[in-house]
Amino acid sequence: MQWLRKFEGSRLAIAGLVLGAVLFLAVNVLANSVLRGTQIDLTEGRLYTLSEGTRQLLTTLDEPIQLRLYFSRRLGDVAPPYAAYHTRVQELLQRYVTLSGGRLTLQQLDPEPYSDAEDRAVADGLQGVPLSQAGEVGYFGLSASNSTDGRSVIPFFNLEREPFLEYDLTKLIHGLAVPDRPTLGLIDSLSNLSAMAGPQGGPPPLRILEQIGEFFTVENIEPENPVIPPSVKTLLITDLTRLNADTLRVVDRFVHDGGRALVFADPFIETVQALRAPDEGAPAAEDVQKLLRTWGVEILPEKVAGDIDAARRVSTGERGGVGSYLAWMTLGPNNFDTGDPVMANIERLNLASSGILQPVPDPALTVTPLISTGPRSMPIDAEKLRYVPDLAGLLRAFQPGGKPLILAARITGSAPSAFADASAASEAKPIQVIVVGDADMLYDRFWLQSSDFFGQRVEVPTAGNADFVLNALENLADADALIGLRGRGTSYRPFTLVDELRREAEAQYRSKEQELQQRLKELEQQLQGVQQRGGEGASAELMLSADDKAAIERFRGEMLTVRRDLRSVQHALQSEIEQLQQEVKFVNIAAVPIVLCGIGGIVALVRRLRRSRAKRQSQQG
Repeated sequence: MQWLRKFEGSRLAIAGLVLGAVLFLAVNVLANSVLRGTQIDLTEGRLYTLSEGTRQLLTTLDEPIQLRLYFSRRLGDVAPPYAAYHTRVQELLQRYVTLSGGRLTLQQLDPEPYSDAEDRAVADGLQGVPLSQAGEVGYFGLSASNSTDGRSVIPFFNLEREPFLEYDLTKLIHGLAVPDRPTLGLIDSLSNLSAMAGPQGGPPPLRILEQIGEFFTVENIEPENPVIPPSVKTLLITDLTRLNADTLRVVDRFVHDGGRALVFADPFIETVQALRAPDEGAPAAEDVQKLLRTWGVEILPEKVAGDIDAARRVSTGERGGVGSYLAWMTLGPNNFDTGDPVMANIERLNLASSGILQPVPDPALTVTPLISTGPRSMPIDAEKLRYVPDLAGLLRAFQPGGKPLILAARITGSAPSAFADASAASEAKPIQVIVVGDADMLYDRFWLQSSDFFGQRVEVPTAGNADFVLNALENLADADALIGLRGRGTSYRPFTLVDELRREAEAQYRSKEQELQQRLKELEQQLQGVQQRGGEGASAELMLSADDKAAIERFRGEMLTVRRDLRSVQHALQSEIEQLQQEVKFVNIAAVPIVLCGIGGIVALVRRLRRSRAKRQSQQG
């Protein structure tokens, strides 16, 4: 009987295990069918959560789009990071297919050498990368086509673009799904100014303008003799300060007729200062100010904004030194009106010598700041930034004003015409304008890093300057569905505490460092002057008098002392930062595991004490 009871218990145990396995399988199958597309994203910045713009695009597709994902397994064997990246691309595309309700179809191909899949990859325009010296080539790209033979391709998924994967995929699908783009009028005098200087005399073309062409049908309008077509409802002006009076009248009339405009009005465009004569003023400075005042703002003349908390670190050009440049600012969400859709998904902006906007009191107009400095900022004379600015001098002269400075603003409401023009519309409509005080932010060097990958140009944004411009234009053009198509931002995550500590250390030690460097230069000049008395050659020092030799030894001793003091000051400049970095490393590497081990040990000790107490009580009972 005892044996039968044991056998019966074993059968029940086996049956329970089988039932548990069946239930586990059933739950997984049910969850896979019912909860497909559902996820919980606990990452900072919600990196794995699709933006609302992407969801809206996928759920409103009105024609089928076929996707072909090419990935060479051999590439994954040679470079494992690409295998992991392929998995992420594959999962994201499958999620796109699920949300599209069947409008998207995904085909996955392995383009092995000399296969039909490889021939198709080449025909689709994919880029192959060498895998071995024998000439083996690997592919990792995406081709897409719609029902009207429209085609688009990502030649190669470069790892540097991984933070912008959703942006690239959604832009590709959007280009096939929405062929009719809004029409944008472009008055671009910045590129024209660069072109006048020749291929070697000015900045390269603006990549931002190329990106705008991916979302808008761009109508280029001559800055000198502007004619705005009726199809243009939104206008982009890259440099208002260089437009002549007649062009300003056309712009004013366009805005009062109901047109919308994004205007860059920079009193000091640092990037092109070398292309202007020092005494060259703006062609119509008074007319520009007159136009802006009727729009409700004015630009402080010959002033730029400086913010000590947002100042960028740049090379000082002296002995490899690095310092904070007050006029070059890196701004974050604390400087933005995050409630405005124009600032959607903008994490970081790089501005350079930005002009300062001041509202002009007018009850009929509403001026809403979009971008501002922090409270520890001040206006700086633009003349101090011309040619080679004195970074240390700017820091020494810095006096915080205690209030933010407006760098960009949205303007709405009723405004009179700035110019008396009989041909203007009789009934002016409310204006909708965004004015930005910095035009340097449009140049590639302030927001974009470009590299060559086997002949393919790979561009990685370091700031959201292009996102800001596109957001503003799409918002003004009422293209609300496109606003969410911005990238996930950059992978840049600044250590704000370290940056703050560095700024405080600079303010404390930079003045002393400058004094020591100046003293060192004086000693070097004095030493050189004494040495020149003996002439040139190996016997030059023998020709010097005893007093000159003593002076040389004294100067050399003082130079050694100054250099030692300078090293001490520079070491003190970094000591607190290094200490903080060591503390951060300790917290990340050792402190957290120690705390967890301590908690685990305490829990284990408590449990052991409870078991011992329970055992003693049972023995006593």
